[in-house]
Amino acid sequence: MRIIAVVVTYNRRELLKRNIHSLRQQDSPLSAIVVVNNGSTDGTAEWLAEQHDLKVISQENVGGSGGFYTGIREAYDMGADWIWCMDDDVFPHADCLSNLLRHAVREDIGILAPRRLMEGRIYTNDFQGLNLTNPFASLYTGKLAGRTIDEPVEICGTAFEGPFIRREVVARIGLPAKDLFIFCDDTDYCIRTVQAGYKILYVPSALMDKEKFFSNDSWEERIIKKKWKHFYQVRNSTYLNHHYGRNWAVKHLRGFNRTMGYISMALLTCLFSDAYQWKDIAKFWRAYRDGVNEQLGKFKFL
Repeated sequence: MRIIAVVVTYNRRELLKRNIHSLRQQDSPLSAIVVVNNGSTDGTAEWLAEQHDLKVISQENVGGSGGFYTGIREAYDMGADWIWCMDDDVFPHADCLSNLLRHAVREDIGILAPRRLMEGRIYTNDFQGLNLTNPFASLYTGKLAGRTIDEPVEICGTAFEGPFIRREVVARIGLPAKDLFIFCDDTDYCIRTVQAGYKILYVPSALMDKEKFFSNDSWEERIIKKKWKHFYQVRNSTYLNHHYGRNWAVKHLRGFNRTMGYISMALLTCLFSDAYQWKDIAKFWRAYRDGVNEQLGKFKFL
């Protein structure tokens, strides 16, 4: 069995070093490790140039979705039977891969999802179902967060933080939607996997640690640094609801409700802070409009 890991990185050299170390320490060895460097400027490229056991692909910053698009395509072309995808801020335990492989014999399984831990506590946004009919409820149902799960269970969605993907899935549904840039690319890929007839299995015994990020910035500073991500959250979640929703209300209203929430926050914030500006309100509306029109590659918010 040919198993290839795909790691997407951007300006987190020290985390990448830890991630690669953990992959090298797996008790079930990998056939290859592909690192997609999304235009890092922090010395990542120089460090990667010294790592002769890695397959390195350097490209401009096209976000996580563009990174996984490139990495999964490369691993597939290299003949991978299974492709293990992750960001640079997760660190698989030495037996993580072995515990995933125990379930790889099931031919109905398309993706195996590990359990993530943050500071020793279970961290998950995985879910078991989709609400495609009620526009006033969340898209995600059967969330695993807060539940005690000790045995493998079927889920409907997981993050690109350790999914173990069968080659046949890629052959059947293709590559991640690279124009999403960031957010919802993993959910979209999981939905396509399930709709193609494959199962996704959450494996609690397959553990990986996830980095927790701390910030001493003020609330206003954090908003200014991260607000560009909010535009992608609006656009991409609107896209998901429009693309997969089963009625007009889900296709249009669910994304609209979220957009108005952000616009309201921006309107209030503009009055007493520089975190949001008046022009950001137009950007949020543009994000919603592009999502509902499914025009993912038309506009960038960076």
